[in-house]
Parts: sequence; structure tokens; C-alpha cells
Amino acid sequence: MKVLQFPLARITIGFVSGLLFAFYLHPPLVAVIVILLTAMSLFGVLFFLSKKSNTRTAYFGIATYFLSFIIGTTTQVTHTDYFQKDNYTHNTNAFEQPHSISVVVREKLKSSLFSDRYIVLVNHINEKEQSGRLLLNVQKIHLNPVFAAGTPLLIKGTLSRNKQPMNPNQFDYGKYLENKQIYAQLFAAGDEIKIGNKTAKNIWYYSSKLRTRIIRNLEKNNFNKTELNVAIALIMGQQQDISPDIIRDYQYAGAVHILSVSGLHIGFILLFVTYILKPIPNTKKGSFLKLLLILASLSIFGIIAGLAPSVVRSVTMFSFVAIGNHLRRSVNIYHTLLVSVLLILFFEPSFLFDVGFQLSYIALFFIIWLQPLLASVWQPENKASKYVWNILTVSLAAQIGTLPLSIYYFHQFPGLFFVTNLIIIPVLSFIMIVGVLVMILAAFDLIPVFLSHLLETSIYYLNKIINAIASIEQFIIQDIPLNLYLLLSSYLALISLVIWFKKPTFHKLAIALTCIIVVQFSCFTTHWNVQNEQEFIVFNSRKNTLITERNGANIIVYANDSLLKTAQENSLIKSYRIGNLSTLRQKKELRNFLYFKGEKIFIVDHSGVYPKNINPDVIVLTQSSKINMDRLLQIMKPKLVVADASNFKSIQKQWKASCEKQKIPFHATGEKGFYKLN
Repeated sequence: MKVLQFPLARITIGFVSGLLFAFYLHPPLVAVIVILLTAMSLFGVLFFLSKKSNTRTAYFGIATYFLSFIIGTTTQVTHTDYFQKDNYTHNTNAFEQPHSISVVVREKLKSSLFSDRYIVLVNHINEKEQSGRLLLNVQKIHLNPVFAAGTPLLIKGTLSRNKQPMNPNQFDYGKYLENKQIYAQLFAAGDEIKIGNKTAKNIWYYSSKLRTRIIRNLEKNNFNKTELNVAIALIMGQQQDISPDIIRDYQYAGAVHILSVSGLHIGFILLFVTYILKPIPNTKKGSFLKLLLILASLSIFGIIAGLAPSVVRSVTMFSFVAIGNHLRRSVNIYHTLLVSVLLILFFEPSFLFDVGFQLSYIALFFIIWLQPLLASVWQPENKASKYVWNILTVSLAAQIGTLPLSIYYFHQFPGLFFVTNLIIIPVLSFIMIVGVLVMILAAFDLIPVFLSHLLETSIYYLNKIINAIASIEQFIIQDIPLNLYLLLSSYLALISLVIWFKKPTFHKLAIALTCIIVVQFSCFTTHWNVQNEQEFIVFNSRKNTLITERNGANIIVYANDSLLKTAQENSLIKSYRIGNLSTLRQKKELRNFLYFKGEKIFIVDHSGVYPKNINPDVIVLTQSSKINMDRLLQIMKPKLVVADASNFKSIQKQWKASCEKQKIPFHATGEKGFYKLN
């Protein structure tokens, strides 16, 4: 694989390895700095010796890669807010009682059912200077104001740490926030928030203000709300207001990537700006002016689009392409890719853990690496056929590259992705050209009605096409299980097979077959582990009691009749069965007595009736049973008491006190998450 022969590739791998090492192991800053100075000294000595002898030794190479590794480690540690002394996470008192918290709004997120959500930067807690990012949840009311970026707020409240998943195999939202360096949330009602006078006028403020101005001017031109929200996503990368139904259609059709500004969009911008600047002469000064204008245009567009990881990646890459063209040098796309990775992660290492960043880079790498191999299978002479074939091979290369990672994160595969890309790319090209022009004119409130109507109509038909493709549900493969071991072994096999196809040799074939055996071994090991597991789960379900028993890959659900009817599509059960590569085999009405691996489990329902002649190992309290807890414990003498989330919190406190009095363990799923017996 020639890519790995580039010294820059090895340095990048070392740097990324250092980021991962620091992210998972949290080495102390002092130790990292000492090792960094040592690595730099060793590198300097070996560099001097190699230069003196005019030869590069293996020791110099090892020192280079070790230095890149430790630079990655240092970058991760120094950019992690948690390690900053003034970060709010070190103020434990802020998590225990209300304080006056001064923050500045950084970004508005998609609203939830009950709250408007913002990422805010902490300035002070009471009078003490603090730093860090918070997720602010403002309770929805009819006249809720929308806080723009840069708005200073003073809030009376208590910080809440990110919670762990409360149910098995559930999406870890707390970890997702931590990857974005948000370690706590703040919940507030409108009357607990005071707006300050001094707006923080930074790059985020002006970016938000420009986006707001564009959107308001488009709304004034009676731009349909549905099409407007899609236009804002396509052109400016802001998906906050798109309806869930439209997002689902784009996901099912395999076109959700176009709603996030990425290389496709930035490429259109580069071509558009280059075309506009054609009248400028190609003199030394003229070429330099063109370069400055192109770089400025790409940067401004990236800022307007919110500097998401995919946007930053694309802007950085195409900036290098523009610089290479200006210098009249052929741009090695692999070098450009690697340099952009290094630069982006050096300034923002948290992007490495962003799903969009991972998918966009893997897609781009496979387009560069695999697409020429696919395109060589057939060389059409007709221009139309060649155009269609290029779109198909690019789409197929990107889809092959991102397939394992997409399944790992989203557990589904859109079978008609190639049809979608074949149809929408020409349409998207037109929409991007008209859309960019409309957005520029909207910034100055100079939108011609015919142009606005043209963009609106184009997006309307784009949505119709996407909806028609997404409605063919037979080609949407859902609920595909894939764990980390299968993900890594899949990529190992995929890469080895492509290497063999590019230049077949017996040695490469042997490696590819070995990697396929590794995939098979991963599958066998995973299924063997699943088949030999047994567990009993009491879920943290608020509305209804939900209990499952799993024997190998077979799941039995115990619940009331209303929940059993929708058990197959229930989100809690769905996550659990996909995560455990299992199948829902039986649905049974909830009953008082259950037995699991010799353990006797008694479930107390709303009636509060219980027998007096049994001694269960576990009691499960449900539906706020009206019982005398002290008497229940004395009669039944359980080893453990579990209260699920269908009980009122006030009653659970009383039950917990009774259990503590009699020294019986008490597990409330609302506090500790699901209960597992295995």
C-alpha cells in the first residue's frame, strides 16, 4: 500500500495514536511535558548525527515517529478542558447547590420536545472565574426568546453531570457530550435567566448574525418553511429546524450526507468562485489576488456553515488544492489529505471522535484510493455513459469505505444509495449554484422573486425524489448488529482485498485470505459469547414496567399488554437486541413470579398484594404499589429490592429508607440505571 510508504502517513498515524492514548488513559500533564522534552532532545541529537554522517538510521525514524506520538499525546492533554485548573468540573460545589452562573451563548442546537438547547461557555460561577462548555436546556414556553450566539446570560441553577446510559446498549449521550468537551448540563426556566448587556462580538456572533439575516430575508420572500429548512441545511449546514420525517427520508434514501456541508458542497463553492474570478488576468499579482479571494470565500463559507468537522476538513483540503494550483504544482491528494488531518487535529483534536469527521475522511480516502480501480473495470466512450459511470463508481467507492462504520453507528444500510446519487447529484449541482447566489443576495436583501421561487421549487422536487426512493422500504436493511471487533476485522479484510485487487500477488492473496479468516473468527467468537450468556434485565422504563430474560440469542419480554403489542419496535428492546445480536422470541404478560437461574423473583404490582409464605431472592416494586414497606421486608426477607421507573420518586425515597433500616440493598433504576441479574 503506497500510501503507508509516505513518511507523512506514518507521522500522521503516530500523531493520531498519541491522541487516542491520551484520550483513553488520561496521562498527567507534567509527565507528558517531561517525555515531550526528552523526545525532542533525542530527535535533535539523532537528526544532527544523521545530517553529519549524511545517512538516515532506523533510530532516527523511530525517534521521529515517537516524537509525533508524544506531540499527539500533548495536543490531546492541552486541548482537553478537563485538565484546565479553572474548569468548572473542579468546582464540586456547583454540582450540589444553586449558584449564579454567567455564560455566553456559543451555538443553538436542535430543540428537544420540552427544551430549547444551547452550547454555552462559562465565564463565572458566583464571583469566581471559571471556564468550560455547558449544555443549556431552557424550558419551552410560548414566548421563549431565541438567544443568538454571543448573548451573555446570568442563570440561577445547579450543574448536572452527564448521566450514564440508563438502559443496556443505549446510546451513550453523556459520552457523546464529553467527546465535545461538554461535561455537564444546566436546566433552567425562562424566569431564571437574565440577559446581559454586553454582547460577546466574536466570529461566532457575526456568523450567527449573518445566517439569521439571510434566513429572515428569505422568509420575507414567502419561502416555504419546509423547503427553506432544507435549503439552509444544504447551503449553510444548519439542520436544527428540519423535520424528523424529512431527515428519515434522506437517511433511508442514502442521501443524508448532503444535508451536512462537506467536500461536495465546498467543491461547488470552489468551482463557482473560480468561474466568477476568470476575468482577473493570470499575472503574478492577479493570480495571488485570485488565491486570496478563493481562500477568503472558502473560509467565510466555512464560518457561516458553523465550522462543523466535515466543513473544516473540506475547507482545509480545498484550500491546499487552491494553493497548489496557484504555485503551478501538481497536488498529491494523499499529501493534502494527510496534511489536513494533521492541521485540523492539531488545533481541534476532539474532531477525531466526531462521527461526521470519521465518515467524511474515510469516504474521501476510498474515493481517491478505490474509485480508479472500479472505474477501470469499464471504459465507456459515450460522454453520457462516462458521466453516469463516474458517478456510480464514486458513490460505490465511498459507500464501500463507509459501510462498516455506518452499520456500526446506525445499524442500517440504504440499498438504493447508487440510484439516489445518480439522480440527485445533477439536481444538487443546480441547487448549489442557485442556492449560493440566493444566499449571497439574501445577505443584502436583494433577492429576485423568480430566483427565490426557482430555488424553492428545485428543493421541493428534490424532497419528492428522496421521499419516493425512501418509500421503497424493501431495499432498506435495518437492525444490523456490528460490534467493535467485527468493525476492525471488516476494515482489515476490506483493505487487504483492495490491495490484492490493485496488484495481485500470492503474498497479498495469502494476507487477504488470512484477514477474511480473522473476520470469520470474530463472527464465531461473537456468536459463541452471545450463545453462552444468560441475563435477566429490569429496564428503566417510566411509563410501563419492562423486564426481559435472555438465553443466548433468544429474548423473552415480560410487560403489560399495551407494550407487548409494540415490543418489536420499542426503542429500549430494539437497542438491547441489536447490541446483543439477539432476536425477540416470546412476549409474555407480566406476572408476579419469575424464576431465573435458581433465583426467585417476586414482582409487586399496583394491587400491593403479596403472599406471606415465600422468601424471594429479589423483589421488584412497580407502579407505585401501596404497601407497608417495613412489613413487606420483615415478612418476605429478600436479598435485594429493585424499584423501576414506573414508581413515584417520593415513594421510592421512603422505600429506600426502609431498606437501609433493615440493611437490605436497594436498587432504583431511576438513579442507578437498569438492574441486571446474570
